[in-house]
Amino acid sequence: MTGTQRPPVVVAELGRPETPAETAARKAENSRLYRQRKTVNNLVFSLIVTVALSIVIVLVVPRGTDTWSRHAVDVPAAASAAAASASRTLVAPEVPEGWLAKQAEVRSAPSGDIRYWYIGYTTANGAYAAVVQAFTETAAPVDDTWIAQQLEAQTPTGAERIGGLDWTVYDHPERNPDEANMIFGLETRVGDEAVLVYGTDAPGELRALAAEVSDRLDASAPAGADEAEAEAEETP
Repeated sequence: MTGTQRPPVVVAELGRPETPAETAARKAENSRLYRQRKTVNNLVFSLIVTVALSIVIVLVVPRGTDTWSRHAVDVPAAASAAAASASRTLVAPEVPEGWLAKQAEVRSAPSGDIRYWYIGYTTANGAYAAVVQAFTETAAPVDDTWIAQQLEAQTPTGAERIGGLDWTVYDHPERNPDEANMIFGLETRVGDEAVLVYGTDAPGELRALAAEVSDRLDASAPAGADEAEAEAEETP
């Protein structure tokens, strides 16, 4: 028995059955729209996954902590530990509350035989201050050129007596503290040592630091040194 062939379906929009060409075009368009929707869905899904992973990473990865702002070196302990290698007593000034010593170490100059004890501070005002006690391996005077480099090649502007020592003053308030480490500085000589105090804080703060350094240098001098020097000067 031969089956009854179904009549072509009338398309409402056309009012008649589709031609084979129209059927092929409709199926092709449906396939295109399907692929387009699938692509958009995939993009949205990928975006959601990416955002979710980013949130997980942010929550899981530990956040960094600002340890440097609270970091401080025990200057007296560091000075005591480094004294043997320096073959001399190293100055360890007492500083006001709120000052933090960020570094305290003996360093060697890139050239020559100059070595120096360096202390770098962040002051209570958030400024910078430094103490340098320089000397040579041969006990020769510290080179003036090297000292000028530490003071950023600034010219002297005067002289003062602080804590019983004569200091050369470098006062350059016109300099920008964001671009320089030496706004105000002081330099003196004690025996074979060159001692520098400088920074970006107010001159009064750095003068007070120099006075403390002077006291520590005087305290570290060998007993009877002043008397022996005075006797030597009086001897004809």
